[in-house]
Amino acid sequence: MEIISTILLPTLSVRNGNAAIEFYKNAFGATEVFVVRDPDGAVVAQLAIDAVNFLVADESPEHGNFSPETLGGTTIRMGLQVMDPDVAAARAIAAGAKEIYPVANQDYGYRLGRIADRFGHHWEIFRLLK
Repeated sequence: MEIISTILLPTLSVRNGNAAIEFYKNAFGATEVFVVRDPDGAVVAQLAIDAVNFLVADESPEHGNFSPETLGGTTIRMGLQVMDPDVAAARAIAAGAKEIYPVANQDYGYRLGRIADRFGHHWEIFRLLK
């Protein structure tokens, strides 16, 4: 297989992959690129928000992949740049996310807020101010 470009594809480990897929669809308008479900119910899915792709997978402690729920915190913040962060954050909160801090103009040139999704991952939703 030939690699035609370099991408970074983060994987979010969760306790309930099927519920996570539905949450990201409702919260961010994500679409399924592909989904693989094991007979035991474990799931790995590639999702897309516009042109941005990421993976969601059920945690697998045997491979060292733990969800924020298991860890009691998150090890990554996802940055999601959108045209209207106020609308995007409100949509995520309506879908069940928790507001960490509200969207506001920041001194460093962004309109930005942070939410925690239903699975413990933090998302900074922002746009660059001109």
